[in-house]
Amino acid sequence: MATHLAKSLDAHLLIDYQDRGANWNHYRAVKWASQQDCRVVILEDDALLVDGFADKVTAWLNRFPDDLVSFYLGTGRPPQYQLEVATKLIDSDQRQTDYITMSRLIHGVCYSIPQHRINDVLTRWDSAKPADYAVGDAYCGDVIYPCYSLVDHADSDTVEQHPDNEQRTQRRRAWRLDASTDTKSMQEARLRQDHN
Repeated sequence: MATHLAKSLDAHLLIDYQDRGANWNHYRAVKWASQQDCRVVILEDDALLVDGFADKVTAWLNRFPDDLVSFYLGTGRPPQYQLEVATKLIDSDQRQTDYITMSRLIHGVCYSIPQHRINDVLTRWDSAKPADYAVGDAYCGDVIYPCYSLVDHADSDTVEQHPDNEQRTQRRRAWRLDASTDTKSMQEARLRQDHN
């Protein structure tokens, strides 16, 4: 899946061949992003893109050049944030806005750190935290979440051993997905996932 996703975006691919875990590999990705002369979007291998993903991401990053933006807002995990997410989405509907803010990055599926803040994130990085919390807590600011995610999550079994040894049984899918979803690509990704 990672190779297919990288090829579809002509993206740089970092694979953890040493089983060092998500935190380590996200750190590698953020470090690589720090060496680029443009803003970078970091995707996990189980991200399922909506149709027109690149153009839509560009539009959001042009709107929020100085903010950490997460392009996935998911159900199920982490459970302690789900009520806050639901409440903020309802409030956003009432105010007719297209994004919410949260004080923490709660998903590492797809996000982008402003280029001028990456070195701060690397300096404050906590290798003991889950990858998404390590990124967001080191960033030290609010996170922008579009109400309609630009990626969904291929909700397969987790491959990483979590420190709490708790089984991840909650459904991990986007709360809302951009209307022009590339359903063919998503169906193909789910078929590949089912065969693995």
